[in-house]
Amino acid sequence: MRTYFTDSPEAAARIVALVLVADGHVCRSEIDALNHLNIERELGLPAGGFAQQIQTLCEDLLAGAGASGSIVSGVDELTLAAFMAEVQQPELQRTVMKLARAAANADLHLADGEFVVLNAARQHWGFMA
Repeated sequence: MRTYFTDSPEAAARIVALVLVADGHVCRSEIDALNHLNIERELGLPAGGFAQQIQTLCEDLLAGAGASGSIVSGVDELTLAAFMAEVQQPELQRTVMKLARAAANADLHLADGEFVVLNAARQHWGFMA
């Protein structure tokens, strides 16, 4: 997996992107919810930057999929902790959590994978449930 500078737009976007792909597919409603919240502006990404981060994350996940064939099989607790550690600024953490929750709730179903990512963020950043 790539590493990003602490509190960079890319580090923040990767966590939101991981919520999108955690259930195995990206729903239009999830993208619409994030666009409605102006995700690129909120995270300081250029136009098209969030789509690029989704693609980059998927490339990294596919490279680590190995024999299991599962795109998220390489995302264990240590990897999640490393992702969360790249976002340290409390205001940015709150923004990422707001966007990630919006994406997870957009299709009116919280998948197990989405819960795992949201819970990792909550625990790592010290947010209450």
